[in-house]
Amino acid sequence: MKYSLGPLLYFWPQHDVETFYQQAKHSNVDIIYLGETVCSKRRALKPAQWIDIAKELATNGKQVVLSTMALLEAPSEVNIMKKYIDNGDFIVEANDVSAIQLASQSKVPFVVGPAVNCYNAQTLKLFVKQGMTRWCMPVELSRDWLANTLTECEALGIRQQFETEVFSYGYLPLAYSARCFTARAENKAKDDCETCCIKYPQGITVNSQEDQKIFTLNGIQTQSGYCYNLINDLKGMKDMVDVVRLSPMGLDTLTLIDDFRANEQSTIRHPLADGHQCNGYWHNLAGLDIR
Repeated sequence: MKYSLGPLLYFWPQHDVETFYQQAKHSNVDIIYLGETVCSKRRALKPAQWIDIAKELATNGKQVVLSTMALLEAPSEVNIMKKYIDNGDFIVEANDVSAIQLASQSKVPFVVGPAVNCYNAQTLKLFVKQGMTRWCMPVELSRDWLANTLTECEALGIRQQFETEVFSYGYLPLAYSARCFTARAENKAKDDCETCCIKYPQGITVNSQEDQKIFTLNGIQTQSGYCYNLINDLKGMKDMVDVVRLSPMGLDTLTLIDDFRANEQSTIRHPLADGHQCNGYWHNLAGLDIR
């Protein structure tokens, strides 16, 4: 299997972003997704700077994918998305159907990201026809669901026409909203947020009345409260999953790639931290569960 670093979901200072990808350049990862997918107000790096980072990573043997926004709310955001699609060097990750349409029109190969509601083989067949080369399945779906869908893809004759990717580590992006939850938590208006999310490099934890971590707030994005971790489920991905995705949480994410690779054939189970990590969705259980 190949391993990927998903797009950075949090707002980090420019220096931290550049340091992270300088380290990623020398890591044991195969694929790196770059770009802002959550909020267009996060402008520490402009599109041209992301593309410069992409070129540097590519010269070091990494496959680079430029990720687009998951929720577009203004013409300016569409224009930025067009810049990514028309970059001329790299494929793109479409996190919105509008990106699929524009990439298809421009004959640019694309990855369908987990933010796109794609749940069946017929939809995958349509996306393959439009130029999809890889599909990262929605995060809330299970191994059994994936197996059934890929069997249907075999019947449709499209299974060998795209790669399958699974979000396997990080806080799961569950939903998007026009409202910014981070700004609201600080009693700020969304239009006057002062990009306060930069103070929360791994989001804001939301606890239930029973003091259980149920969500993580990240701007307009609602994430899982527990960190998803499929390090013990790699054997079950054999012959189905081509790419294992880890979501950047900090420099330690880069060392986790080696841990994942080492555990592909291992019978040793890594203990998941109860109350902090989960793998329930993969096993068709409640998301917060551990199996």
